[in-house]
Amino acid sequence: MTYQAEDGRYERQPYNRSGRSGLKLPAVSLGLWHNFGDTRPIENSRAILRRAFDLGVTHFDLANNYGVPYGSAETNFGRILREDFTPYRDELIISTKAGYDMWPGPYGEWGSRKYVLASLDQSLRRMGLEYVDIFYSHRPDPQTPLEETMGALDRAVRSGKALYAGISNYSAEQTAQAARIMRELGTPLLIHQPSYSMINRWIEDGLLDAVEEAGMGCIVFSPLAQGLLTDRYLDGVPADSRAATSRFLSADRIDLDLARGLDEIARGRGQTLAQMALSWTLRDPRVTSVLIGASSVRQLEDNVACVDGPAFTEDELGAIDKITEGYTAR
Repeated sequence: MTYQAEDGRYERQPYNRSGRSGLKLPAVSLGLWHNFGDTRPIENSRAILRRAFDLGVTHFDLANNYGVPYGSAETNFGRILREDFTPYRDELIISTKAGYDMWPGPYGEWGSRKYVLASLDQSLRRMGLEYVDIFYSHRPDPQTPLEETMGALDRAVRSGKALYAGISNYSAEQTAQAARIMRELGTPLLIHQPSYSMINRWIEDGLLDAVEEAGMGCIVFSPLAQGLLTDRYLDGVPADSRAATSRFLSADRIDLDLARGLDEIARGRGQTLAQMALSWTLRDPRVTSVLIGASSVRQLEDNVACVDGPAFTEDELGAIDKITEGYTAR
């Protein structure tokens, strides 16, 4: 059946301006990491993407090595984009990244001009696009001058293969340096994508200030701490859970007391724990958007509903701080 987006899709989601730019992003964006590769049914991916757009989620975030095998998330997304979303391309923000290992040899990762620009060309071919809206340096390269990596981002924008440039996983100091270089080149950085959650607050120690000073937006990933901040582990570690099956999360990271304490606050707010965790990341106006992953339409709908939650009271924020104090997302 031919997909037709819902007429009221823009009434369900707030849109926030990314820093001092003219671009607005939905408060909730969809990341296509774990659940969009060849190991997952493409019809499930299609259903998630369709429902996300119907709920006002206009931003789909990818990277060159997302999916199993690498590149398959972009390939599958490109197919769904072509078959379902071609009429809506100008309503979408599509982002991708280069920085982590993608192909063998010395030119297949990090931040050299050769790798960054070759990766962008490959991503565009996989997705069947002439350009992406945002292209990121996925991580800083300790052995490549920052001027070279930023110069590659500047070239990507000037060539028309990306509309905006961003960075991810950069420290506060690196962010300030990168922003200065890009301003001098004439292509200001649009956005920073760091990890952030109630139990992973490193960006509060200088990075948010650096982003604000540079006029950049901020879109955060892993707001649910790989599932720790959901109701998935309130009663232990299920056999089919990510903690039991994935290399990205181990069972020894599960803190039942923490999860249950936070869940009690969430229920008092009329939210699930996941919804509260997402709402919490958005409480700071410097956070433009929060990235979620979804393995089902139901999970997507539950997470996107975080935008309907009430504002936090000082008592709630204090209680959350007390429960999470001293916790490190180890």
